[in-house]
Amino acid sequence: MELEFLLRIFTAAILGGLIGLEREYRSKEAGFRTHFLVALGSALFMVVSAYGFEGVMTTAEHRWDVSRVAAQVVSGIGFIGAGTIIFRKDENVVSGLTTAAGLWVTAAIGLACGGGMYVLGIGCTLMVLLGLEAFNFFLHKFDKHRKG
Repeated sequence: MELEFLLRIFTAAILGGLIGLEREYRSKEAGFRTHFLVALGSALFMVVSAYGFEGVMTTAEHRWDVSRVAAQVVSGIGFIGAGTIIFRKDENVVSGLTTAAGLWVTAAIGLACGGGMYVLGIGCTLMVLLGLEAFNFFLHKFDKHRKG
């Protein structure tokens, strides 16, 4: 079972790293290492939450709830993501929202992989990459029309 857990964590780290590579290529605040670590950590939290307490006795009064750790990962990543959002008052511009959202979805992908849902994690990673690239493509198309 330990090898299965390592495969889950490894898969999450690779998928998070792919998203991070795209962000790094675009010179964004959080790149490969950050996304890699967020996905890896999320997967590890999920595995530990789901399987780390199997030897502990469960009674009617005391029950282990795997979803509680996942919920805390979401909260923690929200805190990290908030640190990437910057408001520049002089330009009246907010930046870092896509980076924050990228970290958030990377954590979700890590949780999915940690839960053994490889197809879901891979599919979501592909959708994230497609969304980021498609948005970038259309943004440049509209920007050319606006300037012309």
